[in-house]
Amino acid sequence: MTQRLDNLIVVLDVGSAWTRVLAVDLHENAMRYRGHAVMASAGMRKGLIAELGPAAKVVRAASEQAERVAQANIESCVVGVGGPHIRGLNTNGGLQLGSRMREITREDVRMAVERARAVERPPDREILHLLPRQFILDGQPGIFDPVGMVGARLEVDLHIATCSGSALQSTVTCANRAGLEVTEALLESIAAAESTLSADERELGVCLMDIGAHSTELAVFFEGAVAYTSSVPIGGAHFSNDLAIGLQMPVAQAEQLKREHGNAVVTAVPQDAEIEIANPQPQILPLRTVAEILEPRARELLYFVRESLRQGGVLDALGAGCVLTGGGALLPGMLDVTESQLRVPARIGLPVRLSHMPEELAQPGFSVAIGMLLYAYRTRMKRPAESSSLRSKLRAMFAESV
Repeated sequence: MTQRLDNLIVVLDVGSAWTRVLAVDLHENAMRYRGHAVMASAGMRKGLIAELGPAAKVVRAASEQAERVAQANIESCVVGVGGPHIRGLNTNGGLQLGSRMREITREDVRMAVERARAVERPPDREILHLLPRQFILDGQPGIFDPVGMVGARLEVDLHIATCSGSALQSTVTCANRAGLEVTEALLESIAAAESTLSADERELGVCLMDIGAHSTELAVFFEGAVAYTSSVPIGGAHFSNDLAIGLQMPVAQAEQLKREHGNAVVTAVPQDAEIEIANPQPQILPLRTVAEILEPRARELLYFVRESLRQGGVLDALGAGCVLTGGGALLPGMLDVTESQLRVPARIGLPVRLSHMPEELAQPGFSVAIGMLLYAYRTRMKRPAESSSLRSKLRAMFAESV
């Protein structure tokens, strides 16, 4: 029997391959796992919702299954947004406070952020996040919270993460059709970073690569703030499709072959390693043949990642290296290819563990969902102290923009 819980937090991650619903409750001001569901997605094409009906049907089924496990009614959720339509830009704005120095107020900060966000953008672009990188007071950079300080001119370096307005609305409509109210939308790469990156990595400079089925989401942090966000239209499904075409087999069989025997580095596979496959008749397949198909795609993905980082001016800011997460990060050899292409250390990003969380959730594929929970939890806990927190004020502004 389900019950209505006011302290329930639920997140919805509608991916190209999998739809995930994850629910926690707040127990003594800490998150505690209640239930989850994972189902194969439907109605998706190239990382976007192409058919609302099938997609909403899967979301409804997943939320109902999560309800049964959690034994609680699920009425609202936080959704993740990702895909090749994600764009980020850095901008600057500020205001003159007068001819004499005076104390900075929160209204001054809000005005500075508003002026920085007032950049021209295509009409179909929706702002997902307003992320201050630093404030500059009378030419002094490196300030995070200027409230209470004294000066004559306040500026802000701002990172604006945007998405396709139609893609965002499709995700919200899909959830609504499944009977869920959307309370907030988060950029998936920011969510994944929330659950996988350390404070030291964010400070030294790190690239978060969330490798999904049809796209790879990027978020670069430097000196503790977001410096760059983008997306590369290559993901794990492209690796599977390459195998299906190269070996003339069904995509489902190619996906299984990739998961069980794939490697992104040919030389890491023993020359005499073989397996027997039915295609359609039983035949012997050298495993190096599989790697010879996968390695070029892995190198292509990292080439585009490198070019994206270079164009964003952050390629040389990765003092802490690169963190790979998402289902595609599990392909053996991806760390080696990443290190050779970006010339920085790389590691697999596993999400932090929640209280009572099943072991099966401690996988890169759940980094986005768990990160969204952490983000939503932090926002909820800071809401009562909103008047004393600049960060929560800025998040409130973000919430009003979606």
